Amino acid sequence: MNSQQARATSGYFPDSGDPRYRVRRYELKLDYRPEGNRLVGSARIEAVAAPGPDRLGEFALDLAGLRVGRVRVDGRAAQHTHRGGRLRIRPAVPPAPGAEFTVEVRWSGKPQPVRSPWGGIGWEETEDGALVAAQPVGAPSWFPCNDRPSDKAAYLISLTVPSGYTVVLGGRLLARAAHASTTTWVYEQPAPTPSYLVGLSIGSYRAVRLDESPAAVPQLGYVPARLAARFESDFGRQPEMMRLFQELFGPYPFGEYTVVVVDEELDVPVEAQGLATFGVNHLDGARGWERLVAHELAHQWFGNSVTVADWQHIWLNEGFAKYAEWLWSERSGGPAAHTLAEAAHRQLSSLPQDLVLADPGRRLMFDDRVYQRGGLTVHALRRVLGDDTFFRLLRDWTDTHRHSTVTTADFTAAATRWAGRPLDDFFTAWLTEPALPPLPGGD
Repeated sequence: MNSQQARATSGYFPDSGDPRYRVRRYELKLDYRPEGNRLVGSARIEAVAAPGPDRLGEFALDLAGLRVGRVRVDGRAAQHTHRGGRLRIRPAVPPAPGAEFTVEVRWSGKPQPVRSPWGGIGWEETEDGALVAAQPVGAPSWFPCNDRPSDKAAYLISLTVPSGYTVVLGGRLLARAAHASTTTWVYEQPAPTPSYLVGLSIGSYRAVRLDESPAAVPQLGYVPARLAARFESDFGRQPEMMRLFQELFGPYPFGEYTVVVVDEELDVPVEAQGLATFGVNHLDGARGWERLVAHELAHQWFGNSVTVADWQHIWLNEGFAKYAEWLWSERSGGPAAHTLAEAAHRQLSSLPQDLVLADPGRRLMFDDRVYQRGGLTVHALRRVLGDDTFFRLLRDWTDTHRHSTVTTADFTAAATRWAGRPLDDFFTAWLTEPALPPLPGGD
């Protein structure tokens, strides 16, 4: 496969990722100084060449806006060029098809967000540290990676910062070692993770434990100290929410779940693997944003464990997370899911009917209609299947595809199997026709 063919397989972001190999594990050692926004890093990347007739004579990593130093492949110096956010590497000894190989990269500089149609994405300086919100193409703003959602790998990340700062990453905190004036934090995420779901926050936080039950999924919050009481109110029902979602969606797919509230206002919260980041504007002490707490938690099943193979299938992430908001409302004493679906249907009926849910295009992939119509599609399917079959389907879906990648065709096939009858007309109307169909069983 030549470089032009490799780019052509990348869907909405043809300049991101490289299908000529896949990554098994990233080991990142980073040193960050907030004053001056200075990052120094080294990566050891364990990868496997794709099957095929030819050796891997060239491949690419995504890395934007940082200066590359040494590059080695299997311990040997490798030729490389770094332009336009692409680090192109030519190994001294090209790996054979299907062979394992390692890449070592050193880099440094001032990390900046990656330009995108939605503004800057990725590494962002804050008033008191930094945060990373990388969806969909922001991961290369701080480390070299194969930035495509279908390439999921394990991570071991060591990050040294000035003492006094807290480092929060998705995964398990393995160690925290204090030095003369710095502290090194080491996190491991063993579950397969796409690069865009590696979240990070550096700041001054107080740790809050949300569930002390011995059998519960460990749930931590990191929040500015002055907002700890408000956080405990706004997120106080998250343990109950976790129990409900495990009942409806199956076992929580990771070892722990962490929430960070950064001391900044954010337009929307951002999910990462085992981690969600909220802004101070999402705390009001009255659970006014609780639907977003449900939304971000649900992404751990839909989007993070079960990940879209490419971005055209984004409704599988956002539609199910939106529907989880309605399910939480229904089960926690709020409006029923059907009531919320009817309201969403009325709203969407008044908007332009130019969105194809199964392939909205890059321009519309984060349009609110993807979220709302995605949730409506899930609710409509529930009405067609009935509750018993519908929830069996959801648990089977998250179990069968745990820690893997999926497409819309995978989901429609699974739903059809559980229905025991063809659903072609239903899915055509909801997924591939722009006009909004009526809700099944609606008034």
